[in-house]
Amino acid sequence: MTLAPWNLDAWNSLGERRRRGALPHAILLAGPAGLGKREFADEFACALLCESPGADGRACGNCRACRLVAAGTHPDLVRVSFELRDDGKPRTELTVDQMRALSERLALTAQFGGAQIALIDPADAMNHAASNALLKTLEEPTPGTIIVLLADHPARLPATIRSRCQRIEFRVPEAKLALQWLAAQGVDGKQAADALAASDGNPGLALDWARGDAMQLRGEVARDLRELNAGVAAAYDVAQRWSRDESDLRLRFAAALAQQQGRAQAQAASMQAGGPLALTRTVDLVKLTLWFDRANRTRDLLRGPIRPELAMLELLTAWTAAAG
Repeated sequence: MTLAPWNLDAWNSLGERRRRGALPHAILLAGPAGLGKREFADEFACALLCESPGADGRACGNCRACRLVAAGTHPDLVRVSFELRDDGKPRTELTVDQMRALSERLALTAQFGGAQIALIDPADAMNHAASNALLKTLEEPTPGTIIVLLADHPARLPATIRSRCQRIEFRVPEAKLALQWLAAQGVDGKQAADALAASDGNPGLALDWARGDAMQLRGEVARDLRELNAGVAAAYDVAQRWSRDESDLRLRFAAALAQQQGRAQAQAASMQAGGPLALTRTVDLVKLTLWFDRANRTRDLLRGPIRPELAMLELLTAWTAAAG
């Protein structure tokens, strides 16, 4: 497993604390998806359980513990994530029963006589009861246990949870480093630059988008918004088409494009009419900012029991008022 180069400082910091015997019992890995925190968590857990770690603190990959971790059968590594519902679909939240089961598991003696590691991902998907149950475990930690929480949206975690964790932030790297990394993954030139710009500098997302059809989708979203503003397209038709997607990527792109145009307006930089991603000819910055927030709220609404075509229609109907 290879750590992203922009995460090496965080790795070295935890390694130093481990050498001093000063690792916290709870660690929060916080930051947007795509920056490598899940790979970081896996590598960290494997290193803690490894029987022959290297001088750099990395797992050897060959001992019994490493082989068990790789096979997903190490008895002292607990992973908590979405369980399946009765209909076979994954739940959208972590439940109180999961946290209670975790607490009972960590209260037992480690089977290999070393540390017990728990990875909770995504921790920001815990419901209220689950958060309260985990808080009790964090307040009275079992010796020799380390709980690692992963959160793409750490602000959704209760302050009581965040305050009991050592927080490690995962931030977007400098563009030069990100482009070098993308080139090493086989994506370079204009494709890498365009994907990196679209992802606001997030190299992991840029890699996924460059390898898939996301950039084409982004272009379609920009076209739809332009045509809505020009009166060429009907909000109902666009909403129906957008609501057929299972993911919220269209909304993500729409919000990002609106934000980018708002930034351009704030900087008094006129966008060239007819440019590839020019969405409007004139912009009311306040209205555009409000629409950006509204688009993100709609993304949250779509996670619940709501008819997606109606949420999309309401949002897109508001677009022309915001951007016209």
